[in-house]
Amino acid sequence: MTEKRWIEKPPLTPAQAESARGLTQTINVSSSIAKLLVQREIETFDQARDFFRPQLSQLHDPLLMKDMPQAVDRLCLAMERGENILVYGDYDVDGSTSVAMFYGFLKKIYEHVSFYIPDRYSEGYGVSWASIAYARDHTVGLIVTLDCGIKSVDKVAAAREHGIDFIICDHHRPGDELPAAAAVLDPKRTDCGYPYKELTGCGVGFKLLQAFCIRRNIDPEAVLEYLDLLAISIASDIVPITGENRILAYYGLQRLNANPRCGIKALLDVAALTPDLDITDIVFGISPRINAAGRIKHAREAVSLLLSENREEAQSFAAEINRHNLDRRNFDSSITDEALTMIRGEASSVRACSTVLYKQDWHKGVIGIVASRCIEHFHRPTIILTESHGKAAGSARSVPGFDVYEAIEECSEYLEQFGGHTFAAGLTLPIENIQAFRSRFEEVVRRKILPEQLTPMISIDLEIALGEITDKFFRVMKQMAPFGPGNMSPVFVSHGVHIANKPLILKEKHLKLEVFQGGSRIFTALGFGLAHYYDRLAGGGDCSITYSVEVNTFRGVSSLQLYLKDIRI
Repeated sequence: MTEKRWIEKPPLTPAQAESARGLTQTINVSSSIAKLLVQREIETFDQARDFFRPQLSQLHDPLLMKDMPQAVDRLCLAMERGENILVYGDYDVDGSTSVAMFYGFLKKIYEHVSFYIPDRYSEGYGVSWASIAYARDHTVGLIVTLDCGIKSVDKVAAAREHGIDFIICDHHRPGDELPAAAAVLDPKRTDCGYPYKELTGCGVGFKLLQAFCIRRNIDPEAVLEYLDLLAISIASDIVPITGENRILAYYGLQRLNANPRCGIKALLDVAALTPDLDITDIVFGISPRINAAGRIKHAREAVSLLLSENREEAQSFAAEINRHNLDRRNFDSSITDEALTMIRGEASSVRACSTVLYKQDWHKGVIGIVASRCIEHFHRPTIILTESHGKAAGSARSVPGFDVYEAIEECSEYLEQFGGHTFAAGLTLPIENIQAFRSRFEEVVRRKILPEQLTPMISIDLEIALGEITDKFFRVMKQMAPFGPGNMSPVFVSHGVHIANKPLILKEKHLKLEVFQGGSRIFTALGFGLAHYYDRLAGGGDCSITYSVEVNTFRGVSSLQLYLKDIRI
């Protein structure tokens, strides 16, 4: 078992420590909570107020986004002309929620609108040739892409020859050339001055609808009712929950919990989820089920569910999607076992700094998940490939601090196409290029990656005493939510912790402890996958623990509980 690195945040500077002392007084929080806030660059009363009580009025003017006026002009023109508008989205959660939001909004005010999501297997990622043919055959005048399109230069050019215009709403990194669309909305454009760069595809579509409402004097509430879908996209796409994303997620979660739309309610029922939902519930409960539709069958089912206003219809869609999710889990488990066996079966693979695996019959819909699973066992950039239409198609995942997109870009001579983010990417290449690509990718990763990036890391916010963990402490800490990248749930470390009773092993791999420190109360501490520490803890003695704090409710009784990340004896 590889020992994890414990990385503690640096001590506050004298100026930061002074800010923390000021927060302790002005907002009446403990010194540890104040330190957590200062670590997140919240140092004044006004900043704390905005952080704890985000306001929709803090959102940026959508017209600050490059090409936004042109996008609104073209959308309005299409409606004035009575053109057929096609709302086009990717087949993942971000794409599905984007389409449900944009199509759902337009359909209420405009008759000639339809939606299209490409088939993951027959069409692949991005704008497809099949969709261009579909648009031509259905006399579409305008296609609005969501969560894709930024690299579809050839498809957009071909569509223009048939009189079809595009508005592109994307959030992926652009290539060297932008498509010749009526408007290209992407905050990651180098010439875009929009203040916040980390919106999801759904977020970019939301800003377009905001700008459209401003132009047409439509009540802003008409688009705010889709914030629940936007929150799902933010959680599922693993974007930073900072700035605008935090505000949008905050209010989206409120809508999700207070009055979930019919389709979401059906999805929550099959997932056995009840309010108070948070980002984690979306990531592990809602997101996999929405994704499963596109992975196993077709993402149209997910969009239909999200748009459904009929309870029985929604329950039927949700049940079907839940069955797809069960199939997805089975594929995920069996392919992960195969992949790990392949790595362990070759000494050079075990010693490598990267993983690139190919098997012809692996299910394309779960290879991204399998890449993440492999990283849990071999902590390094990983690419899983399978055969699709005579090519090798794959998903890449990375480890903290390493830009897998840039590494893949250095191997582009072997690829037909690629795209993505720092930590996740997709790629397609000729099958005969796999070995050369694998060698080149390993060389790039070995040259660029830092040795410590190959060891799992636990990022620790603060050392605290167990006695500091009170109901008030937890209540204030939870108000720092929604948690996610850029604003993670706090992780603490405590030293000199005593084991109160004999440890227990649960389900042969999990650890349950009763711990205390000094005169603190006794806390239950659960360590998932930490059963290997049992023998070393059974004899008693002190230990250091790193953990997060949550509430556990059992038979109607709630208590604070520690969730262990790691233990040192």
